[in-house]
Amino acid sequence: MRVVTISFISLDGVVQAPGGAEEDTDGGFAHGGWSQPYFDDQVVGGAFDEVLTGAEALLFGRRTYQTMAAAWPERAGDPFADRLNSLPKYVVSDSLGDDQLGWAPTTRFRRAELTARVAELRATEGGDLVVQGSATVVRALLGAGLVDELRLIVMPVLLGGGKSIFPKDGGHAPFELVASRTSPAGAVVTTYRPAPADQS
Repeated sequence: MRVVTISFISLDGVVQAPGGAEEDTDGGFAHGGWSQPYFDDQVVGGAFDEVLTGAEALLFGRRTYQTMAAAWPERAGDPFADRLNSLPKYVVSDSLGDDQLGWAPTTRFRRAELTARVAELRATEGGDLVVQGSATVVRALLGAGLVDELRLIVMPVLLGGGKSIFPKDGGHAPFELVASRTSPAGAVVTTYRPAPADQS
């Protein structure tokens, strides 16, 4: 399996709470919902459709999982929702109990298990393991060199601080740009893959 991440990101590298005001206010973050003015169905929405088409399973952090689980099951009947709801899901959490995993089918594993479990999944045959949002999860996977494709939807806005997906460990990890599309509102959908060893 390939590990594919997809994230809304601001010009200054913030990924926190793109979807709504109350999504994630940690650290006093006050700009929740910042991605909405730049969303369009064709380019930005199309990027999610494309990623989901290749997905064989989904991986979430606890906060993103709970947000998604509260929204998508009730949208049954829409092709995108039906695909999302039917895929196997994994959630990384030390606090959720198995009785709180209402978005079936879902498997939980602990944060300390994250990189080992993803490495196991990555070694199996199949489609993509897709990570949407989930900044802490993406940061850990990038730090461990377990991301095969990094999709960033860059929104033309500065947010002045907030959560990032990028490790701050001083590591050097070259990527190459393999695709780019720009929406009418100025969002840029980019696809990066780790650069071959002879280019690093």
